[in-house]
Amino acid sequence: MAAGVLISGCKKCSVCIALVLFAGLFCSRPVSAQEAMPLEHSADKALRLSFLPGAGQIYNHQAWKVPIIYGAFAGVGYFVYNNYTNMKLFKDEYLYRVNHNDTPSLEDYASYPTSNIYELYNSYNRNFQLMIIITAGIYALNLIDAYVFGHLFDFQIDENLSMAIAPSLVWQPQMALPALSVGIRF
Repeated sequence: MAAGVLISGCKKCSVCIALVLFAGLFCSRPVSAQEAMPLEHSADKALRLSFLPGAGQIYNHQAWKVPIIYGAFAGVGYFVYNNYTNMKLFKDEYLYRVNHNDTPSLEDYASYPTSNIYELYNSYNRNFQLMIIITAGIYALNLIDAYVFGHLFDFQIDENLSMAIAPSLVWQPQMALPALSVGIRF
């Protein structure tokens, strides 16, 4: 019984969908040539979309750049995580040694003097901060790339990049005595 209700429910849905589609065909109006023109490509829209990394590149029809962007973020993210965990490890070790008369808490670093532990902490801290700056740089490059290529979206390069320069005679009627003068035609 439940299967029969389900099938009749599906038939009702498909009939409703068909009616909506046919109504759309009969109620539609003709589109003028001005309305049919595609919207102009906007560099500002590419920039706004690119706040989500890669969306501006997709809007600019350069989807091949998206894996590069996310690969750069993933690589820098790995180094951010690695430097942060090591920085925290050596900071905790240094603070433990300072508070417990230079007794090490980690057996792996028992032979390291406290000053070396502090230097390792500083090194990982600098690298962590550098990776944060590089992450911001990658994000900024993502925005700049989307904006610049948004402006260059309609730029076309012709197969013939040559320039034809030829001498010409130019009629100059605005002179006191109208005359022909020699000029260059491009």
